[in-house]
This record gives sequence, C-alpha cells and structure tokens, in this order.
Amino acid sequence: MQIVLETIGTTPVRSWTGGQGAPLFYLHGFEQHPGAASFLRRLTEDRAVRAPEHPGFGRSGGFEALVDISDLVLHYRAVIEAAAAQHGSVDLVGHSLGGMFAAEIAAFCPDLVRKLVLVAPYGLWLDEAPLPDPFAITLPELTKAKWSDPEAWTAREPNGFAAGDAPSYDAYRQQNLGAATKYMWPIPDRGLARRLPRVRAQTLIIYGADDRLVPPVYADAFSRLLPNARSVILPRCGHLPMIEAEDAFLAEVRSFLG
Repeated sequence: MQIVLETIGTTPVRSWTGGQGAPLFYLHGFEQHPGAASFLRRLTEDRAVRAPEHPGFGRSGGFEALVDISDLVLHYRAVIEAAAAQHGSVDLVGHSLGGMFAAEIAAFCPDLVRKLVLVAPYGLWLDEAPLPDPFAITLPELTKAKWSDPEAWTAREPNGFAAGDAPSYDAYRQQNLGAATKYMWPIPDRGLARRLPRVRAQTLIIYGADDRLVPPVYADAFSRLLPNARSVILPRCGHLPMIEAEDAFLAEVRSFLG
C-alpha cells in the first residue's frame, strides 16, 4: 500500500491506498491508524482500498473546524466523493471509533454507502453494560481489555506512526487520543441510536467474543436498531478481530461484500 497526502477542500488528509476494483473505505479506531496492516493489504487483492486518517490524527488536519458529529460526516462525505466519484457509492468498513463514524455516515449519507461493516463499533451506551473509559484506565489495563491474548499480540499491533509525525510515538498516540475525546468522552454517545434506523445499507456487525472495551452485548443493541443487519461474534479475539482473527474476519467481510 502507498501513503497519499492530499488536500480535500482546504483540509490535508493522509490515506493508505492500494488495489483495484470496487471502492472500499476503511475507518480506523480511536488509538491510531493501523498503517499498511496485513488485513488491509489482503483486502487490496480484489478491492480498491482507501484508509484515511481521521481529522486530528497523525498528519490529517481539519480537527479545529469540527464542532460536532455532523461536521465530521461532512468531512468524510467530501473525502469519499473525491475518491469514488465514478462509482457513486462505496463499501464502508469502520472499526471502533471508526465504526461509530461509519454508522453516522451511512445514516446521514445513505446515497454514499452500498454495504456497511461495523467492527466493534462505539456509539451506543447501555446502562446495564457500561463501557470502561479508555482514556482513564492505565495502558496495561487497556491492553488487557482489548486483546484476547495480550502477551501474544501486543508487540505485533500495527500502527501508522511514521518518522516526522511527532517527536515520539508517545506524542503521536497522545495527539490521537486527544482528538478521539471529542467523540468518546465522557461517554461515546452522540445520539447515534436515534439515527441508526435511517441506515439503508445492508450491514454486517462483527465483535470479538473477548472484547472487554465494547463487549459483544452491544452487537445485539446495534442489530435491534439497524433495519437490515446481522451480527457475527468471532471466538478467541478481542477489540481487534481483524488482527487477532484475521482469516476469519476477512472471510466474513468478503462473503458479506460479495
């Protein structure tokens, strides 16, 4: 995959791109962009994949101009339209915070999204299953919460850190977390439940059985609100099923997208 830094309107957007075929957009989670991760590279075998960095993350700008979720949706509408004008619509995959964004885009811009895949998405809040605050728990606690097998996978987690992004990886990560708080703190509920019934796209919801950041009970909550959705719970993986259960994850996504 190659890294592209382009300007959409007046906003710099960094993306990882590759492949040919029908367009597929991937929106990353709250900590960092996965970079040219294995699952993204494999998706480029039969799809034109574009994985942009969220505003305020890494080298993507525009964060200061975003006041609420509608501004974020308008930002991504411009990004998607610029990259996939000849296709009219795209398949949209969103993980974690990116899952929240993908669901909002599908609700506000149903003309843009052909099929929707939500992977361990944030965006809802259940009083009976409160979510841990990922900004308050320690890094070791966060590691245990997001991986089924932390010792096996922590060192292999991909990231989009590149030389020159920040003085250090810690500074890069803190920058990203600061941007994520706009949508996830104190709780990651910005009214998405009211808008999910407006989603027209056929939707696949994927959770890891051992996800302790957004537990699988939230799959049922999303399924009840989305008009045309089914959910899959993958065993032996946590908040990053595309990393811990890459083959099973890709099989589900490819089968769903067709």
